[in-house]
Amino acid sequence: MSALLKLLSFQVFLVFSKPASSQSLGRQLPESLDVSDIQMEDLPRLVRGCRLPAVLDETGRLCRAGLAVVLRHIINKTLQADPSRNDVLALLGFKKTCLKACAEVSKWTRLCEIGIPSAVEEHLRNPPNQYQKVPLSILTLERRLAEPVKVHNDDKIRRQKLQEQRQNEKNESPGGNPDSESEPGRPPQVCDGLELRAALAKLSVDPVPTMTTRESSEIRKVKTTALPPLEHVFAEGLYFTLTDVVLLPCIYQFLCSLQTHAASTLLQLPHLLRWYSRVQEVPGVVRAAEACGMALSVPELPASSLAAPSAEDDPAGLLEPEESQEMTTQPPFVGGPRPTMTKLQENGIEAVFAPHPCPAWTLPWDSLPGAINPAEGKMSNIRAVRKRQQLNNLVAMVTELARPGHTVVDFCSGTGHVGIVLAHTLPHCQVILIENKEESLVRAQSRSAELGLENVGFIQANLDYFTGPFHVGVALHACGVATDMVMEHCIQAGAAFVISPCCYGFIQNAVKFTFPKSKKFQETLTYKEHMVLCRFADQTAVQLPPERRLIGKQCMGLVDLDRSWAAETHGYSVRVMTMEPESCSPKNNMLVGRQQQKSGLEVDAGQLEAPAHN
Repeated sequence: MSALLKLLSFQVFLVFSKPASSQSLGRQLPESLDVSDIQMEDLPRLVRGCRLPAVLDETGRLCRAGLAVVLRHIINKTLQADPSRNDVLALLGFKKTCLKACAEVSKWTRLCEIGIPSAVEEHLRNPPNQYQKVPLSILTLERRLAEPVKVHNDDKIRRQKLQEQRQNEKNESPGGNPDSESEPGRPPQVCDGLELRAALAKLSVDPVPTMTTRESSEIRKVKTTALPPLEHVFAEGLYFTLTDVVLLPCIYQFLCSLQTHAASTLLQLPHLLRWYSRVQEVPGVVRAAEACGMALSVPELPASSLAAPSAEDDPAGLLEPEESQEMTTQPPFVGGPRPTMTKLQENGIEAVFAPHPCPAWTLPWDSLPGAINPAEGKMSNIRAVRKRQQLNNLVAMVTELARPGHTVVDFCSGTGHVGIVLAHTLPHCQVILIENKEESLVRAQSRSAELGLENVGFIQANLDYFTGPFHVGVALHACGVATDMVMEHCIQAGAAFVISPCCYGFIQNAVKFTFPKSKKFQETLTYKEHMVLCRFADQTAVQLPPERRLIGKQCMGLVDLDRSWAAETHGYSVRVMTMEPESCSPKNNMLVGRQQQKSGLEVDAGQLEAPAHN
């Protein structure tokens, strides 16, 4: 990656909280890399509000934060400069999705980007001893590496593997007789190198033994279910990707710390050691590691020690909780929502919607610049009308809550429909758009530049990687637990929020919170009963019968009532209301909350009036 940085003329800054700490780290960096030191307080405001690493574009308006996002950006810039770099393109994996999903929704991204680096950092902070257990995230990776893998169009490779297995059996038979029986209980020999050859061939490495392109008729007749599985070569399967680049420095540091007690610990990690060895066979890896002061070497252990650990060595209880939950199949929902709703009513819980304070308020769409109007995009006229109605509702609420000098954050911003309207409507506020999908954020930046907006910034990152202060958080149709993540982020920052939830059926227990969320709901409903509400809260589509849509609306209100009560325990006043007109979206709920003790936001529900046009 350092070579790519030099090629692309990135200006690299190392951020230190203490000036003295820069000297030791500087000696570990490649001499060819142009690196400067900078103190935290001297960072640009947009970068200072993000977790590092981060990269700021030449405009100073778009910041990409988080290890996976930054590395993917470097790869994309490399390909823009030289589209022939197929070796670099391969790092993005099949369909260019390697580590693309954010850590909030992908357990695999969270493990590689957060879990393992954090575990290794903690491991190094507390020197290991002979009896110390292997970190749980490392054991999780070990188990993943032991699992068979499936890759696109793997049938051909698996048939090739079967053919090589049978050829090996024939060669090992006495006299080369294929009909001779092998020793009782002895498994067929597996051609361990086929997966590695396929992986290196993907990287266009020379020389690579040519793989047979045509199987025998006997092999072609074997059912797919009877073909041998493929073993992991690299972290995500057969092919070397960005994930291996992310993991290598962490595993290197972890293995270096175990040199004193390697025998007692490494016996639990045979697949990790094999991965560590194979990564070093990728051209350029060893050279790049040496340039960064990493002397890669594989610990030597007896061949017998490289057997897979038994269940006693790797009990499921040692794995990360979310990994165990991921493999647990939830039973299918049975029945409708009426028993659950009746149970709530018997305990005095019913959906209540606050009146909309300004149902007729609208933005002056006819006089707004074209780049603000949703109709200028690729959506249909009918959808554009509904989108404008949704924006009327959110902008009206945010305009009441925001004050000059405030920072407003549009979470899950997409192409910027909400954030760009807010930046135009609130010129004395700073507006930040946060979105994990690069393509959407680049489009939003382009729209902002067309409008000449000076009060807007863009952050491509996981939601959790934004750590800066702000006053109002807004999200339009935040899917599933994204609504809860935005609410939590706002509560931690003491910020007001205006959120329109969506995709209630995707709600499920997460690392940071479980459902139901409020005490009264927890005392009344089980998790499964709450999931029934969530499932039927999605039954609000216009093509459904009216009575069914009404039940769906009530379920939406109950789920959001639980959310609002949970926020109230943090000193918030929250109202659940319906967007106007209701036809603007099947998901037309809106949660408006603010801290009751914040003087700048002390506005009673009855005092909200239609905001004036700016």
